[in-house]
Amino acid sequence: MSGPVQIAYHVPDPRAAAERFAREFGWGPFYVMEHIPLARSSYRGTPTRFDHTSAYGQGGSLMIELITQHGDEPSALRDLYAPHESGVHHVAHFVPDLAAALAHWQARGRAIALDAETADGTRFAMVDTSAELGHMLELYEPRDNLAKFYAWIKRRSEGWDGRDPVRTLG
Repeated sequence: MSGPVQIAYHVPDPRAAAERFAREFGWGPFYVMEHIPLARSSYRGTPTRFDHTSAYGQGGSLMIELITQHGDEPSALRDLYAPHESGVHHVAHFVPDLAAALAHWQARGRAIALDAETADGTRFAMVDTSAELGHMLELYEPRDNLAKFYAWIKRRSEGWDGRDPVRTLG
């Protein structure tokens, strides 16, 4: 497993949080994706719909994600936070082989809280390490589209002057 590539905060409103994080910490700019489409998702092994919105920005060498769930159905987010609460939800890591990484964590008794795939085919999973770490681990392989997205967010932060801290992605 690589070192962390992202830290994600559960927030009630990603746009408002992005504005605040940009102002208070100088992180950003943030790019908001509303109701991120997923090809599939399961919560603790049961197929489910995971309707969420995230804002992505850069804070130093780490991507920052500000995430919220639409609705109150059981999920990896609701395992740790109610809709109105905020805090660190997960820390993301690239892994060379997601299936092997998930087998590693399951063999150590950790539940796979979320297993999902984006509309463009990027599979990601959240391992419940909240008892030990106070947050979950998000794991994914650094496939081409994902690596390009990380690089794009980082490039947008370079030389950013603090103006227009919240932007919308298609």
